[in-house]
Amino acid sequence: MKKYQIKENVLVVDKSDKDYSLSMKDIETSDRPRERLIKGGPEGLCSQELLAIILGVGTKKEDVLAMSSRILKEYGEKNICNEKNPKTLEKELNISESKACQIVATFELGRRFFQKKNGRQTIIRNAKQVYNYLSDMREMPKEQLRGLYLNSRYQLVHDEVISVGTLTTNIVHPREVFRPAFEYSAVAVIIAHNHPSGNSKPTSEDIGITAQLVQAGKILGIDLLDHIVVSAKGFSSVPVDYFHGGISRDGIGSTSLPKSLSSLYRRESSISN
Repeated sequence: MKKYQIKENVLVVDKSDKDYSLSMKDIETSDRPRERLIKGGPEGLCSQELLAIILGVGTKKEDVLAMSSRILKEYGEKNICNEKNPKTLEKELNISESKACQIVATFELGRRFFQKKNGRQTIIRNAKQVYNYLSDMREMPKEQLRGLYLNSRYQLVHDEVISVGTLTTNIVHPREVFRPAFEYSAVAVIIAHNHPSGNSKPTSEDIGITAQLVQAGKILGIDLLDHIVVSAKGFSSVPVDYFHGGISRDGIGSTSLPKSLSSLYRRESSISN
């Protein structure tokens, strides 16, 4: 006679190395972010929990904690603080317009009410300093193009996410790159994008786009100082002629920076194996 045998049935939720993300239903009421905020203040909450409080609720397909975690991971904490266009967040993060507006409004209030200059502005004079400043881009799962906008003293006056996704001439338009320079009275721009693959060697597409942007900058009177490719293993400057850009006619294309500013900025590469 065949004996009954009880098997150990283990449900494997995820065989990958991803961390299991708790949903709000998994957490005791007293331990949920809003209740902890009321009881002990915001200091003990992580960024994911604070953002979850701002968003309030998730969707039928995504719990609010999972949503806030995904938003911060895909867009980056520093980047989302500087994003001012709700439509960009809505499109890139696949969230509703109302939630995108909540995020933009929250960080704008923070800038207006609490952001204070401590007298020590970020100064960027070489590619290594760019790489250190953009440390949050090294491990990003999606390719992202950032613009760093400088005044005539190499001081960073603005940092903006220009686009998210693989760089092509279709999504990198000079007006998107140079528009913030006029808005923030910058005289020079440094752009950077990440390679999630870990290979920071510039592609032929990177070189072609950079050359076009250098030429556009000369016409507009705003110098593109450098284009950095960032990865977890290192960085590289895209190799193009940043000084001339191939355009020089009747004074058009003369640099808007003192010669010392353009010449003192150092381009370099650093790739670790």
